[in-house]
This record gives sequence, structure tokens and C-alpha cells, in this order.
Amino acid sequence: MKENLHVFIDSFKEQYSKDFEYLNLQWINEYFEIEEEDIKILGNPQRYVLKQGGEIFFALEDDKVVGTAAMVHVKDKVFELSKMAVDINYQGLGIGRKLINRCIDFAKNKGTKEVFLITNDKLAPALELYKSSGFELDEDYDDNRYKRGNTKMKLLL
Repeated sequence: MKENLHVFIDSFKEQYSKDFEYLNLQWINEYFEIEEEDIKILGNPQRYVLKQGGEIFFALEDDKVVGTAAMVHVKDKVFELSKMAVDINYQGLGIGRKLINRCIDFAKNKGTKEVFLITNDKLAPALELYKSSGFELDEDYDDNRYKRGNTKMKLLL
């Protein structure tokens, strides 16, 4: 379909804000319901991600945003991989892998010891991506921000 895909990973720029919101609403609406935590972060990523010491990455193909992922600073040496989404027309092309690799590199450069994520066990392709990137199931599930969040995974760096 898209054999000559040239994807570039870029950091947050104001012009990408609506893409961050759109891509995440696309998958959340398909599988779940929008929750209060979604509205907070997607509506004001500068406040809830960037000003807290995090970053949002964007996958661009010919200047079109086709994927995104946020690294939310939670506490000293701990980040949450959050709001990862790839446009439905670009899934299965390795874009999620590029995003997750960039997020892990970001965490390592910050001296992070742990990256965790909250997901749902019905999102099988995402779970496989996380597992193949080194994330492991965390039995100490202690996060209740999302009704849909029934699985916690972490990566120790």
C-alpha cells in the first residue's frame, strides 16, 4: 500500500496540537469512551505534558502527522508512555515502533529508571508492540485514572 514510506519523528510543535487530539480520539472512540483524563491531556497537552517536563512526539510522512506518543513526567526518574496513536490508514507499517523507540531514547537521555503505561488487554497489536519493546506486565496495578485501563506494563531502564 505505502511501500515508500518515509517517516520522520518530530517533537511537539503548536501546529501538531489538533493532530494529537484527533489521532487519540480516533482510537479511543473506536474501542472505548472518552474519559475525563483524556479530555484534560488532549485539550491542554502543554499544561499536562510539556510543562511537567515531558514531551510529545509526532510521526510525519510528507508533512502529514500519522502518529503520536507522549512521555509524561510522573516523578523523579519515572515517565508514563501515554496517548500513543497511529492513524488507522498507517497502522501495521512500523510507525508505532519508531514512536516507541523515540520515546525510550528520550527516557534514557533523561536518566529515567522506569517507563510505565496503562492499556487494555483487548488492544492485542499494541500489547505485542509493548512486549517486543521490552515492557513487561506489572502485577502491582495501582492506577485508576481510566475505566478502560486494565493492564499496566513497565520497562526498567
